[in-house]
Amino acid sequence: MALPPPSGLYGAAPRRVPAVRALGRLGIWSSELRLGDARALADGVAELESLGYDAVWLPGRADDVFDVAGTYLGATDRLAVATGIVSIWAYDAATTARAAVALDEAHAGRFVLGLGVSHGPLVNTGDDAPYRRPLAHMTEYLDRLDDQLAIANGPGTAPVLPRVVAALGPRMLELAGRRTTGTHPYLVPPDHTAVARQHLGPGPVVAPCQTVTLADGDAAKRLLRQELATYLGFPNYVDNWRRFGITDDDLADGGSDRLLQLLFAWGSEDAVADRVQAHRGAGADHVCVKVLAEPGPDPTAPPMAEWRRLAPVLIA
Repeated sequence: MALPPPSGLYGAAPRRVPAVRALGRLGIWSSELRLGDARALADGVAELESLGYDAVWLPGRADDVFDVAGTYLGATDRLAVATGIVSIWAYDAATTARAAVALDEAHAGRFVLGLGVSHGPLVNTGDDAPYRRPLAHMTEYLDRLDDQLAIANGPGTAPVLPRVVAALGPRMLELAGRRTTGTHPYLVPPDHTAVARQHLGPGPVVAPCQTVTLADGDAAKRLLRQELATYLGFPNYVDNWRRFGITDDDLADGGSDRLLQLLFAWGSEDAVADRVQAHRGAGADHVCVKVLAEPGPDPTAPPMAEWRRLAPVLIA
């Protein structure tokens, strides 16, 4: 899928390097690390660091993501913490800039700000319907964020905070390449990673999230269709999947096997490792893995056993 190259660069090229170094090559994306008490979960995050993972990604949500990020950064020594993602409809640019700069300064550049436009069904929940012109809104948000970063860093300085945008389509990818240090796409196949790399060129970081499960057979497909159910109602994702050959038939009845194969990996450590390597081969600098597991007595508990099983294979 050929796309034109990005029209410009964000800042000086060397400023892209710290973002890649901060993220490393392999991360964990976890909603569970946002659902419980961060102080109680901090030991688990420290174990992820000891297992060799380079980063944890936290969904933004409209509450205390920056406080949680600070807790996990304080519990680790080298692990990066990234937001995947902070919705630009939930946090104003001034609040985001203050929190991100404080985390960046306190933890030696280990914080990476992930931003996204979220989805209409999530944003337009009341009588008001603010979700419109998402590309223009993201552009304006980055402008305001730059203004705030310039204030924080002093007059005449360029914004240097590592930040990525959850870009799916060509116009948002172009914006990510021109205005940020890269992109963090979610629910995408390796072919999308190749498109993102082609579009952004060799400088910006491409950091896709890959959802997986170590369950097999029908149990795996049941878990994956449960995971997919919400996202089938989000046009941003559906429109992107259509770029890679998905049809209305694939979207019916909870998602076809072909759609599952496009988006997910399951069954064994080696199957997960092969999919992660496919993203790397397509141009990813960093891949974060979201692991689905059969719920236990506490359905909000992180899948620590699966993270332990995957670490030797993925990190090797």
